[in-house]
Amino acid sequence: MRILVIGAVAAGTSAAAKARRNNDKAEIVIYEKDQDISYSGCGLPYYIGGEIEDIGELTPRDPLFFRKKYNIDIHTGHEVIKINPEEKKLVIKNIQTNEAFEDYYDKLVIATGATPFVPHVNARGNQHVFFLRNVQSARSIRDFIEVQKPQRALIAGTGFIGFEMLENLMAEGIDVTIIEKDSKITPNLDEDMAAFLENTLIKKNITILKNNSITTISEKSVILQDGTEVTSDMVIMAAGVRPNVTLAKEAGIVLGATGAIKVDHQMKTSVKDIYACGDCIETFSVITGKPVYRPLGSTANKTGRIAGDALTGGSLSYRGNLSTGIFKLFDLTVANTGLTEKEALQEGYDIVICHNIKPDKPSYFQGKEMVIKAIADKKTQKLLGVQIIGYEGVDKRIDVFATLITYGAKVDELFHLDLAYAPPFSTTKDPVHYTGMILDNALSKGRPIITAKKARELISKGEKVQVVDARVSKQYEEARVDTAVNMPHSKLREEIKKLDKEIPTITYCNKGVTGNAAQNILINEGFKEVYNLSGGHKFYKATKGE
Repeated sequence: MRILVIGAVAAGTSAAAKARRNNDKAEIVIYEKDQDISYSGCGLPYYIGGEIEDIGELTPRDPLFFRKKYNIDIHTGHEVIKINPEEKKLVIKNIQTNEAFEDYYDKLVIATGATPFVPHVNARGNQHVFFLRNVQSARSIRDFIEVQKPQRALIAGTGFIGFEMLENLMAEGIDVTIIEKDSKITPNLDEDMAAFLENTLIKKNITILKNNSITTISEKSVILQDGTEVTSDMVIMAAGVRPNVTLAKEAGIVLGATGAIKVDHQMKTSVKDIYACGDCIETFSVITGKPVYRPLGSTANKTGRIAGDALTGGSLSYRGNLSTGIFKLFDLTVANTGLTEKEALQEGYDIVICHNIKPDKPSYFQGKEMVIKAIADKKTQKLLGVQIIGYEGVDKRIDVFATLITYGAKVDELFHLDLAYAPPFSTTKDPVHYTGMILDNALSKGRPIITAKKARELISKGEKVQVVDARVSKQYEEARVDTAVNMPHSKLREEIKKLDKEIPTITYCNKGVTGNAAQNILINEGFKEVYNLSGGHKFYKATKGE
């Protein structure tokens, strides 16, 4: 059997290696148009910023490695320009010599990856405009910084790459402006969490321009859609990627609803003996079962392994994803898994939302707070999605939540998880436990919560609602929710007669715990409708501009 693979980065090499493990007799050949193979694309921004000094650490394997270890031939600098499914042949061009030749296959794997989205921009001279696509583009950006020593840079896009480039350019002493065409930053976060993150970044003196895009790029400045001119010595375009499907489409392979290659659970395309994997394919959501396009390195490696197994007779099959993602931004960690609030509503779920602010470990071990937003389905009480912004310990919490969602956990099960505890690592009741407790209280214990957005809407519309600030008077005087009256928790029982039991009531404190205690007092005193403000005044204040 002769197996040909198009693409030698994450998915392609993973498919070839798995195929070799299953079948030691097969001929396996990979064609790659670039010079570098099997590299860590997610590490490239950190090479540019100097945190990774040697780019060789990101490209640990070369064609000789695969030849010696796996008996796999990899031809770099060779671009596949045509797939002929009827004859089971490829047409390949040697980029250096411009010579074209044919090769045949019994099984074919398409791992052509993704291509950076190129917006329609009027650019005069583009030596200082970069797309971080591969190892060579990372080298070019770093060389430009070292030689030209730019003072100001502009980044278009606030996804993973955009923010990672922000951090690493600033580490080089470059003044950075970041542009986002949407009304909020970070596509994987809901508006309230994006607003919380933006507020945190603004405090770090980072310039973020939303609802804007680039129209013209000149040598020393950029003109935006609203006419603003931003001085810039270099431009990084990080406006996302699109699946590289030209070859597949021309070969008659069916594309999916997302525009990526449609595959089944074993990575088979619509054409017999042709498989596809990595950033060029669409996958599906574990929760909804619907097609999604999520170009992530982890998914590329996984789908590559499945393709290599399936084409050699294996039984591995893809089980879906949760769009789980995480990135580092200065001292912050931002992570998400499952459905966002917006996505859950679009799917027709009746949801409950909570915002939980807790430290990753005790203060005597320098614990730092993280904000956890969780979304659950009221009908089934299953967890649907989680977003976290914090400092330390975000990664392990998001992985716990991803596991819970994958296996259909209900919110009341979170409290009963036997998670590892010791003061250097966590609190006695972990933030995961607290998230489950808040949601379970809201769904099953008659302790409803209200989001900052909903509370603002009710107050701004003049709805009949009484707001109780359960913090101490000094905190109330410094800042408060509009229309709130101050009834510190310690005095609430004495002052409760000033409130109307028949009017909907919102209680709050700094982060939610004392607000919940005040809520309990009012409910036990016969108040008909009492809500605790999700995330307390801290989240309310930080998201006021959402």
